[in-house]
Amino acid sequence: MKNTLLLLLALAIVALGYILTGVVENRYYFFAAYVVLQYIVLATAWNILGGYTGYVNFGTAAFFATGAYTAVVCIKAFKAYFLIMLLAGGAVSGLLGLGIGYLTLRLRGVYFSIATLALAVVLQTVVMNWNFVGGAAGFYAIRPREVPLFSNYVEFLFAMMVLLAVVALAVAWCIEHSWVGRGLAAIRDDEEAAECMGVPTLKLKLIATTVSGMLMGMAGAPFPYYVTYVEPSSAFNLDYAVNSLAMPLIGGTATWVGPAVGAILLGTAQQIATVTISSELNLLIVGVVLVAFVILAPEGIVGLVQRMVKRKRVS
Repeated sequence: MKNTLLLLLALAIVALGYILTGVVENRYYFFAAYVVLQYIVLATAWNILGGYTGYVNFGTAAFFATGAYTAVVCIKAFKAYFLIMLLAGGAVSGLLGLGIGYLTLRLRGVYFSIATLALAVVLQTVVMNWNFVGGAAGFYAIRPREVPLFSNYVEFLFAMMVLLAVVALAVAWCIEHSWVGRGLAAIRDDEEAAECMGVPTLKLKLIATTVSGMLMGMAGAPFPYYVTYVEPSSAFNLDYAVNSLAMPLIGGTATWVGPAVGAILLGTAQQIATVTISSELNLLIVGVVLVAFVILAPEGIVGLVQRMVKRKRVS
């Protein structure tokens, strides 16, 4: 019964996203909402590895940019349709996550985090010297003029990101409520004890890195058509790594809904600040809010609400 209700809710959200494209006329709202939805996907993907497993990943930008530049390759080489770009971006980033996971997951703590950060630096250097995708000069992507069922491509991108956000949350929910999620939680609590109890730790960590990388790559695949001009500094922007880490911590890493809550709160605040004050304040907002939550509610918003509900029941 619960699964059916969640499925109906997911379908209702996707349907609402499509309905909004026919009601809202100002395109800026779709651009802004797209960014918030994109961060829901990235934060959820980060949480699968960083929250459930406890392996802090600083390489979000690497997987995001891999998805974006895979899409660039598809556009230049095949003039591929959007769905092909999306699947290709997810597949390549997922394979990257599997490969990097196999090489680095034997590292723990800060050593693993440094390795993922180094991955972003290495890939950015490769892309800057790869002329086929524009190199350091960047690549201009021309959006298709027409798309079925939508009046313009911006609305289409918004609707697709709504669908992708729902898919990412559904994947996180399924992982959390399966033996994979229980195994990842055991690794987070005490990896050595989990190994002694027979938990296949390496296998589970590889699943986490692959799924996490795949979702990040799928979030990055529409990026060329969103910005229309892709360059290494934008695709490998530090904001992706910072936000994808901060949003789950603010929303709560212990549950699938926490990253979405953090992404909606922080992403919306950043978009409002960009319009009313300056986009330069985005990282400042992240820092201030993150410090406040680390001090006042280290378990995040969802954890804080759960704790308050428990206290109310007890009293």
